[in-house]
Amino acid sequence: MARTIIRTDAAPQAIGTYSQAVRDGDTVYISGQIPLVPETMEVVEGDMAAHVRRVFDNLRAVAEAAGGSLADTAKLTVYLTDLNHFPLVNQVMTEYFDEPYPARAAVGVAALPKGVAVEMDAILTISP
Repeated sequence: MARTIIRTDAAPQAIGTYSQAVRDGDTVYISGQIPLVPETMEVVEGDMAAHVRRVFDNLRAVAEAAGGSLADTAKLTVYLTDLNHFPLVNQVMTEYFDEPYPARAAVGVAALPKGVAVEMDAILTISP
């Protein structure tokens, strides 16, 4: 299978020189998603839980555009400007994922695009 660029209006458009996702064979690489509302390209209003949910909603939209779902996630990487939010990410994640959970890393970072506190990217495996 040839490399395919994944694009959907149901997730924020790229704010830089990258694609929302790239499918290469059965593997889909979803670029980092931040809590932007796709229709406005503005950061979602609300608390940190609302931001984390928006990120998962954006990841789900791209996964669906690629022909899969969040259940196909093999690896999830979470970037946080404050690792004290990690328990909240775990809590919200259970609203989007069932066991067995994907492999995951959490990385503390100094800053993220648009001054947000959370970003996530994912690698999915989707059978043809």
